[in-house]
Parts: sequence; structure tokens; C-alpha cells
Amino acid sequence: MLKVFIYLALILGAVIGNARSTTAQSAADLSKINLPPNFKISIFAKIPNARSMVVVSEHDAVFVGNRRGGGVYVAVDKNRDGRAEDIAQITSNLVMPNGVAWKNGFLYIAEQHRVFRIQVPDLKSFGRHAAEVIFQDLPNKSWHGWRYIAFDEAQRLHITVGSPCNICRTRSNEGTIIRLDKNYRAEVIAKGIRNSVGMDFHPRTGQLYFTDNGADFMGDDSPADELNHLSKTGQHFGFPYFGGGSDRTNDFKDQKPTEPTTPPVVKFRAHVAPLGVHFYRGTQFPKQYRSDAFVAQHGSWNRTVPQGYRIMRIRMDEKGKVLGKEVFADGWLQGNSSWGRPVDIKELPDGSLLVSDDSAGVIYRISYKE
Repeated sequence: MLKVFIYLALILGAVIGNARSTTAQSAADLSKINLPPNFKISIFAKIPNARSMVVVSEHDAVFVGNRRGGGVYVAVDKNRDGRAEDIAQITSNLVMPNGVAWKNGFLYIAEQHRVFRIQVPDLKSFGRHAAEVIFQDLPNKSWHGWRYIAFDEAQRLHITVGSPCNICRTRSNEGTIIRLDKNYRAEVIAKGIRNSVGMDFHPRTGQLYFTDNGADFMGDDSPADELNHLSKTGQHFGFPYFGGGSDRTNDFKDQKPTEPTTPPVVKFRAHVAPLGVHFYRGTQFPKQYRSDAFVAQHGSWNRTVPQGYRIMRIRMDEKGKVLGKEVFADGWLQGNSSWGRPVDIKELPDGSLLVSDDSAGVIYRISYKE
């Protein structure tokens, strides 16, 4: 593995934001959020452009990726009261470090063009260990260049690789999901993907589910955005020939796909931009939520009437079969104007959910109490 120098520094005293200093405006915004009965939303931390997250319980910390400014952040909730006491930027000058993951004492960070890891035995010593690049065969292209990474139970790292276009024929490993084995050897396990920025593994079957964002400029209601299920290695999910599993793209409408394609297991409305997906594993929420998936819809940007800007609940059985979908949380869209955009969803050890918002620059905590 190639060792590289990357600027890493952690000063927990230099707090850039604090959940305890919630402004009146933030409180007013939170009052707009609609949730099922007995659910509550609060602010866990304020982090600029908060994107992908990974919860590291042994450090009482949440590491947060970022699409701008080259910075990864850490939010620490040492007393576990659901509000971060310390928040600090720990990297700078990285190239779109959106993806973060954790395994066996190492923080993994995915930039646009590579993935590296750094050992974190404790937060105070962060940055004293050399960073190691473990994979760098990624398209160094900014269009859909924000990677998402996650480990499965077999400790294999998965990397989403967006297609660098709106609609185009992809090259090499563009428009795929890559899986690295324990020796970081790469295998393309899913293809025909336009832009996935969220994935998780079903807690019972271990199989991969991932979101995909449909093409722009095909009309207000086409194509559907997607939640996909990888049931076997090598499946093709339709791009660039199809959008939403059935709508033909203008550029490729007369061309036959080179192999069989797999439709989505859930079709969302067009342009809602589904990003983070998380299967609920905890016990704080009512039992009927166990193993259901939550999906963050970032919201539309090129639709006549905006839609999305909410969190969906995907009801599933124990084998991962979809039973239905419903709105779990909304209110970030008021009329035709939005004040927040959900990005990623993760779970704290107590069973509450964290939701990042790169527009409002916060991480929310959603909890339940009878």
C-alpha cells in the first residue's frame, strides 16, 4: 500500500459548532418537521455541508464526510446525551472526501480519485499515523465524483462509482459498485448505475441495497429514482439504456442493452434524489420498524414543482421483500422553497437515527419515546 502525506489535525478545543448553541431560527425550523406520533427531532451537531457519516461507538464519535472544502469532521458526544459537545475539522485539502467508513480501529476516507485509511487508536492522537492509500483506480472526474463507502459483515469495502455525465456510455468502472476483498483486490459487483450515493446491507440477509439518481432533463415525471437490490454479483441495473427500470433514455432509446437488466425494487418519484439508505437495527423505535429501510431524499433541483426533501420509510419483511413505502419525515420543503436537504442516515447505539443535512449544515437526531 502506498503511504502518503495528508494534512490531518485534531483540536477538540477548537469547536466550530455546537449543538448546545442552537439558535432560535434552528428551533423554528425543527418545528416544521412532521414525524409520526412520539418521535422527536433535535440537533445533534452543526457541521458545514454535512454529508456521509459513520458512527464509531468506541470513541463516542461520528465522522462526517464533506463535498466541499476538502474537510472531514468529527462530532463527539462523550456523555451520550444526544448532542455533540465537541466538533472539529480533522482534514483539509482533500478532493471531495464524501465517503467515510470505519473498521478495526481505522478510519477510511473516499476521495474523488482514491480511498485511504488512517489508524485512530484515540482521538487525541489522530493524525500521528501515516495515511495509507488502499485503492486509487477511480475515475478522477468531478461529475458524480462524490464516493460512498461501506463495509459488509465480511469486512469487504464497497465503493459507489458514479457515471461522469447525465446520460452517456460509461467506460472502465464508471457507473458501478466496486467491492474490495480483505487484501483490497477489486471486483465490480454491480453495473448500469447512474449515480448511487447511498447503500446498506439488509441486517438478516446481508444483501446489498443501494439508491440511484435518475437522469435530468427527461421531464418533470421521468425517470423514476430508484432503490435497488443486488441479489447476485454482476447484475446490470439499466443505465444508460433505462431510467427508473422502464423509461427509455432519449440517447439510447433505439439501442438494445448488452445484457439483461434488473429493475428497481422501489420506484420513487422523479428527481427526488434518493441518497443515504439505512436499515433499522435498534430497539428504541417500535418493533414494526425493525429491518425497515429509511431513505433520505435530497430533493429536486430541475423540476417545475420541487419534490423530495424528506425521509421515506420502506417497509420490508424479514427476507428483505418490499411491502410498501411511506413518508416518515418531511417539512424541509415549504411550498416551493426548501430550508434543508437530507443526505445520509445512520444509527446511534441507543437506537436513535442521525440525519445529515448539507444545506442547513447540521446533523439531526430522531428519537422515539412513548
